[in-house]
Amino acid sequence: MDIAVTEVLGYMQEVGRKARAAARLLARASTAAKNAALAAIAADLEQQRRALLAENLLDLQAGAAKGLGEALLDRLELTPARIDAMIEGLHQVAALPDPVGAISDLNYRPSGIQVGRMRVPLGVVGIIYEARPNVTADAAALCLKSGNATVLRGGSEAFHSNQAIAASVRRGLGSAGLPADGVQVVVTTDRAAVGAMISMPEFIDVIIPRGGKGLIERISREARVPVIKHLDGICHVYIDDRADADKAFRVALNAKTQRYGTCNTMETLLIAEGVAEAMLPRFGAAYREKGVELRGCPRTCEILPQALPATEDDWATEYLAPILSIRVVPDLDAAIDHIARYGSQHTDSIVTEDYSRARRFLREVDSSSVMVNASTRFADGFEYGLGAEIGISTDKFHARGPVGLEGLTSEKFVVLGDGHIRT
Repeated sequence: MDIAVTEVLGYMQEVGRKARAAARLLARASTAAKNAALAAIAADLEQQRRALLAENLLDLQAGAAKGLGEALLDRLELTPARIDAMIEGLHQVAALPDPVGAISDLNYRPSGIQVGRMRVPLGVVGIIYEARPNVTADAAALCLKSGNATVLRGGSEAFHSNQAIAASVRRGLGSAGLPADGVQVVVTTDRAAVGAMISMPEFIDVIIPRGGKGLIERISREARVPVIKHLDGICHVYIDDRADADKAFRVALNAKTQRYGTCNTMETLLIAEGVAEAMLPRFGAAYREKGVELRGCPRTCEILPQALPATEDDWATEYLAPILSIRVVPDLDAAIDHIARYGSQHTDSIVTEDYSRARRFLREVDSSSVMVNASTRFADGFEYGLGAEIGISTDKFHARGPVGLEGLTSEKFVVLGDGHIRT
């Protein structure tokens, strides 16, 4: 529902107060209670499959009527397989070790005290996201297991889907005796709610935006709350001249065509000139069959006549669509230089059988995920064994890469003594 603009700030402050109170309760909740809530949410989602699909259909129909692009509609859709993945994600998070309260690096100091570090929740996590309704379940699961309260503000295009998932979350929390306000999905689609969320450090401890570049840039620019983010997913696959041709084909095809509208989809294929003439025709035929538009450097266009000439902007563009840039490079050094200049520090992969070159790529490419002989599409919290992810961070402080349970906690020093005093 929509709330009058003059009432949005008051509504969001009330949401913040409830979240802050719930965070204190969740921080001390037992692992058993949190896992019971996760299991109950999963069971409720299973029971509500038809309702979820029906609500999602309302969003899809409204989105199509508004002229949303194919990439956004793909993100918005809840298929049976994606509901399965949400449910499996909840079970995986429940099965993961609880990070809260874990003490590490406990050592005796010369004074006789013991000093260590204890993992603690961040407090209240605000998540602002577009389209993907599965984020509602993923975020609820990760924040709950890590002892955080969360305030979720989904995009208006997924309103019905998000509210349906939120209902399952509320029922699951209640059945486990945990505060329903521990996970709140904002009920207004007014954009003023976003402005309120990012300017309430007294209620929200960190903001995680998931969506288009415009949204993330705005939040990064205006937020008074710390932000965990990535702006672009300009991901590369480099085919080395010592690559296995079949491996290279599988990786390059999957990295681009498994899904087009995700941040870990390959946007630029780099290929060593020593194997370009032999390998590119096979790649080109496969991409043509999939309907992928190719934009290439002059050498690429010589080998693949169907490729359009690439512009300078193409190398720095996240297409989120069936469009691929291809560049023939002299060697590994040139590939690393290209990634350093045009990449977004998200995910980059090398295909090679040369161990030394693979090690160099891993060491020198400064991205949050760096891969050898694997598709960039694996850069995902679920695939990494985190159960789910709350986002991917290309920042270098606090959390980097897919943000799971550990990324939603901090550390505090703990000191154990027995009447010790400093002299």
